[in-house]
Amino acid sequence: MRTPYFLIDEKKLVQNLEILQDVAERAGCKILLAQKAYSVWQTYPLIARYLAGTEASGLFEAKLGREEFGKEVHVFAPAYREEDIEQLVTIADHIVFNTPAQVKKFAPPCREAGVSAGLRVNPECSTQEGHEIYDPCAPFSRLGTTLANFDEEILPLLDGLHFHTLCEQNADDLEKTVEAFMDKFGRYAKNMQWLNLGGGHHITREDYDRECLVDIVKRLRGETGAQIYLEPGEAVVLNAGTLHARVLEVMKNGMNIAILDASAACHMPDVLEMPYRPPVYGSGIAGEKAHTYRLGGPTCLAGDVIGDYSFDEPLKEGDELVFDDMALYTMVKTNTFNGMPLPGIYLKRQGGNVEEIKRFGYEDFKNRL
Repeated sequence: MRTPYFLIDEKKLVQNLEILQDVAERAGCKILLAQKAYSVWQTYPLIARYLAGTEASGLFEAKLGREEFGKEVHVFAPAYREEDIEQLVTIADHIVFNTPAQVKKFAPPCREAGVSAGLRVNPECSTQEGHEIYDPCAPFSRLGTTLANFDEEILPLLDGLHFHTLCEQNADDLEKTVEAFMDKFGRYAKNMQWLNLGGGHHITREDYDRECLVDIVKRLRGETGAQIYLEPGEAVVLNAGTLHARVLEVMKNGMNIAILDASAACHMPDVLEMPYRPPVYGSGIAGEKAHTYRLGGPTCLAGDVIGDYSFDEPLKEGDELVFDDMALYTMVKTNTFNGMPLPGIYLKRQGGNVEEIKRFGYEDFKNRL
């Protein structure tokens, strides 16, 4: 297979799905796939065996979930176009609005179409540090309605409330958030048909406290009588994919630099947006092993740098490097800046066979412009 390419591990994907299914059954909740993190629809029939449906961030994701997943479709966007709502009410089961004004405008056509309408609220409870780009409770956030801006006139139009505040976090942070949510919005929550606790729950991570999560959901169900939804993205495909790259050139400028055929900017943009340092098999942090390299991409962007890594042996042209945990927020974010080819996507079946899902070429670059 020509590098760079993504390889999805079906065995690991199923392990994650079995954990999520077990949590859903024990907690009495429904778990959705957040497509913003992972949208390889060719694997949806497998995922649909375990999860209740999909969460979408707009019309196209909603269509994809309806066409390829075939179960519940939930949608949230900070604002909607009228023409999108006209289509969404024929596709979605739940549509969540960001403000009371959007509820007043669009909940009536939802009701007419038999679609459940909800409001995203902001419990103003930040539980993460260092990642403000992913903190919906940061000051001046555009995501969710605060208690001060809640309009009780919309209550007859609402079936549910939604909040999404977490990012790669454990159940203790959810517990704090639920407490803040119930403190501010509990009197409304007790009259809702459903509550959606959003995503960011690292449920399939080894150290995640799943018993705590189950207890939180059970308590919330008991207090409100509502159907509880969770919509993780990362947890579904955590550690279930790799990105394979090859060394094109090795150079030196104050330190050893290896230029790869994979780009941070084009193929794993969260490296620059978060930022974070993705794991590479067989590597250590800078200075840990005998030979340290700065890994960079092949684009003209000066900052197209993946990070500094050390290896037992010197890197040379043609060496293959494998980046771990590359199923999430990669394939959905890849781009063709500089005319970079998109990595192919492959699936490693549980039996060991590798199947090609998608290969990209020049026409994919040309036709998107």
